[in-house]
Amino acid sequence: MKHFSNRYIYIFSSVMVIVVATVLSLAATLLKPQQEKNLEVEKKKMILESIKVPADKKNAEALYDKYLKNSQVINSEGDIKEGVDAFNVELRAEQKKKIEEQSLPLFFATTDDGVNVTVIPLEGKGLWGPLWGYVSLREDLNTIYGITFDHKGETPGLGAEINQPFFETQFFDQKLFEEGRFVSVKVQKNNEKPVENHSVDAISGGTITSKGLEKMIYDCLIKYENYLKKNAK
Repeated sequence: MKHFSNRYIYIFSSVMVIVVATVLSLAATLLKPQQEKNLEVEKKKMILESIKVPADKKNAEALYDKYLKNSQVINSEGDIKEGVDAFNVELRAEQKKKIEEQSLPLFFATTDDGVNVTVIPLEGKGLWGPLWGYVSLREDLNTIYGITFDHKGETPGLGAEINQPFFETQFFDQKLFEEGRFVSVKVQKNNEKPVENHSVDAISGGTITSKGLEKMIYDCLIKYENYLKKNAK
């Protein structure tokens, strides 16, 4: 009887494992298209926010089609890479490659006030996890028109504040170049001397996140330096 009971338990456990695994696999397969769609909409929403166009899940796709005019992918020399869809480039995966092998996406939009802007994606690390965002540049490819950030797991009330308007709007009209030299934008603590046209105030109590964001902006945008210099108007 004992032998039978042990065998029964083993068979029952094996069947349950197979059933649960099948259900989970089926659920993942069925939910994947919707998950991918949600990611696509969220990406479009953030690109729109970087050009100062508020959007939500319901209108993001329509607004994206309205404002975004074109996109392309370049290499670190600033030359166009044919046959690559900018929207589908995964920046985190590209960053693992050698710089000369990376695909660098660009998005082109026209704002409500008639400004032609170039949007560049950002990807980096904060205190507890990844940071990401988009920055839009005016036609001089030096002046920041708009910017948006987001994070995964930064401390509420501290580093998590990087996606709040009071922080993001500081970047508007800041410059990336100084006398032809790429310097980016510094995120400085209150006791640091501001750098005119190149600095914003850090999040109080969120120094590590702020510095991670500063590094993200520099590391991502310097890869576009050749393109920005070649195409500035």
